[in-house]
Amino acid sequence: MSMSDPHSRSDAELAADHRKLQERIAKLKAATAEEPVPEQGQASMQGMAKGLKIASEFIAGIMVGGAIGYGIDRFFGTTPFGLIIFLMLGFAAGVLNVVRSAQGETGPPPGA
Repeated sequence: MSMSDPHSRSDAELAADHRKLQERIAKLKAATAEEPVPEQGQASMQGMAKGLKIASEFIAGIMVGGAIGYGIDRFFGTTPFGLIIFLMLGFAAGVLNVVRSAQGETGPPPGA
């Protein structure tokens, strides 16, 4: 019996193969069963809330850095060096906040 000629197989062999295939499909479906997905409205709103939180943390870091730099420039008369330096520090702090928020969703880092 060759695999290339499906017409030479008996009905019993085909039925047995069909039954084995159905069992394998059922096992794979059970193994890959996912948790129920929340309603579409809830999922999209939760995602939007996370996105807005991350974006606001990023923007807040830049604004606070800029405000501190501006204040230093006004107080010491070092225009524009304080503003430039603290804008860069605020940007770095904002990126760090975004990275921390993104890692918080996946769990603690390995070895922690």
